[in-house]
Amino acid sequence: MTVNDESKHGRLAKFLSATFYAFCSFLIIVINKSILTEYKFPSFMFLGIGQMAATIIILYAAKMNKTIHFQDFDRSIVGKIFPLPLLYVGNHVTGLGGTKKLSLPMFTVLRKFTILLTMIMESRILKKSFAPPLVCSVLAIVLGALIAASSDLSFNAEGYTFVLMNDVFTAASGVYTKKKLGMEGLGKYGVLFYNAFIIIIPTVLASAYTGDLQKALTYEGWLSFTFIFYFLLSCVMGFILMYSIILCSYYNTALTTTVVGAIKNAGVMYIGMFVGGDYIFSWPNFIGLNICISAGLVYSYITLSSAETNTKPAEEKITVHITENTLLKT
Repeated sequence: MTVNDESKHGRLAKFLSATFYAFCSFLIIVINKSILTEYKFPSFMFLGIGQMAATIIILYAAKMNKTIHFQDFDRSIVGKIFPLPLLYVGNHVTGLGGTKKLSLPMFTVLRKFTILLTMIMESRILKKSFAPPLVCSVLAIVLGALIAASSDLSFNAEGYTFVLMNDVFTAASGVYTKKKLGMEGLGKYGVLFYNAFIIIIPTVLASAYTGDLQKALTYEGWLSFTFIFYFLLSCVMGFILMYSIILCSYYNTALTTTVVGAIKNAGVMYIGMFVGGDYIFSWPNFIGLNICISAGLVYSYITLSSAETNTKPAEEKITVHITENTLLKT
């Protein structure tokens, strides 16, 4: 294979992985919103447990068939992967809780704070610096989010709290995942598997203690084939989304993954006005949403231009930086 062929193959891999991530992120938001809002499923925590279980089953089966490889469990695993399991369950619970409590457009707007939080954490923890135009675009995103949120006629304090906590968990998860993926023996599959494996039992116990598990098991919708199909689809998509984020970051670097997430959110915002049935229109809210999305696209353009200008293909370093929630794909 010539150098030119390798370059074309690399560009194709970048495009396909980015498209795959955008599709998965958009699809799981719509599916989860349908389950929690239209079908009124009472337990977002149980839905998260289902996604964890699907991740464990799929990866373990692939490991047994020798399709993939990651380190077998031993005492060193907990130390290697901590605190990712805690951030993982925090991501799932707060993300699904916010999806249930808020309309899709407002959920998407408040998720924009993840970008600002990630920038702060990267600056403090990973000692990264950012160009002034990039910082200004991020601040514009936050300003648009504040304008939209201030006029939200369906204001829900619990929902806002869930999403803002989800922003913190997502940003921290991205920074620490970036560190953990380079550890020997784990890799992308090991990180996904042991995150779910370590946290699923405590999550089930917490769900049972709060009565959340009982509500889920006695839900009348289990008699509906359509609901069961959507529930299982959400569980599988939870795994696929996490894998697609890592795959996109692997081929494109963190900057392009952020670009894809921002562009995808534009589609989520507008379609969310018609899906879910809980969006209340007002001009300040609508204008704020559009400011937020416009600033997000400017941010995406700046990051992409910066990556193309400052990074040579032969010297490109592969990094992983997850800035979208397992449900958004945000």
